[in-house]
Amino acid sequence: MATMKEIADLAGVSRGTVDRVLNNRGCVNPATAALVRDIARQLDYKPNRAGIALAAQRKNLKLGVLLFDTGNRFFEDVWNGVFEKSEELAGYNCTVLARKVGFSAPEQADTIAELESGGINGLVLSPFNDALIAEQINRLADKGIPVITTNTDIYHSRRIAFVGSDFYRCGQTAAGLMRLMTNGNTNVGIITGSSQVLCHTDRIKGFCDNISANYPHIRVVETIENSDDEFESYDKTLDLLTRHPELNALYFTAGGVYGGCRAVLSSGRKDIRIIAYDTIPTTRELVEQDVICATICQQPSIQGSRPLQLLFDYLMTGEKPEKEFYYTAVDIRIKENL
Repeated sequence: MATMKEIADLAGVSRGTVDRVLNNRGCVNPATAALVRDIARQLDYKPNRAGIALAAQRKNLKLGVLLFDTGNRFFEDVWNGVFEKSEELAGYNCTVLARKVGFSAPEQADTIAELESGGINGLVLSPFNDALIAEQINRLADKGIPVITTNTDIYHSRRIAFVGSDFYRCGQTAAGLMRLMTNGNTNVGIITGSSQVLCHTDRIKGFCDNISANYPHIRVVETIENSDDEFESYDKTLDLLTRHPELNALYFTAGGVYGGCRAVLSSGRKDIRIIAYDTIPTTRELVEQDVICATICQQPSIQGSRPLQLLFDYLMTGEKPEKEFYYTAVDIRIKENL
């Protein structure tokens, strides 16, 4: 295994310079730092974990976590991943500051500013897909505060990595499931959370692109938004079914699944085929009752823990994550394999 001395000899610098570069302490010429990191990468240098622990104790890192708070119980499992990783990182003198916001760009921007003023060194963010938030991420990057997005992503930003499901592929998968679970002409209503959340819109795009290319007997009748709110979902789903009696399938791309399914049951319709996401308790119950045909899962605990680990490693070593996208598994659950 390569040592700091070997890297220093090849780079023509002191061991102290290598130590400052690899432990991200700054005060090194950028060209020299890039050379040291390149040599370390070529030699497959692995930092000593005890050394990292000692360096982390001195750094006293603070990491921010900002997720959505819409009443969607899916995020409870994401938070479990956050808290478990937080306890582990506490042993490295790393503090995690956790915050929640709703589907509001101004509110999210204000909370990012609050975390920044609290002295965070990096941020894990479920971003509202809005130019205001992209600007905030880019502003943090300019200040040397890296951002990793989780659960949902954002366009035109300098975040360093994303952890979560491949939304477009999940939408394609949902279309394939809809083909398998329906017969003849299928009229689908899509019920989503927000058109300003990328994971919701990409799931719809993947679904629609797949049925357009491959399944002409499936038709999307209308798409409605429920803000991931169960009560709003109930009212709007019931209205959708009333206005479109031809509907015989529903595709839930986000939260509000329980409220929407209660509306289906209240309508007396027993011919509606339903596909949803995740296995929160109410969704599991609806699958077991044969109300929901299938649900697509996305490993929420990993979406909470992995971004924090990636951020911590980057801040300790100066090495960006090995890849930009860390996709979770596309896991299909039906009644028989819950």
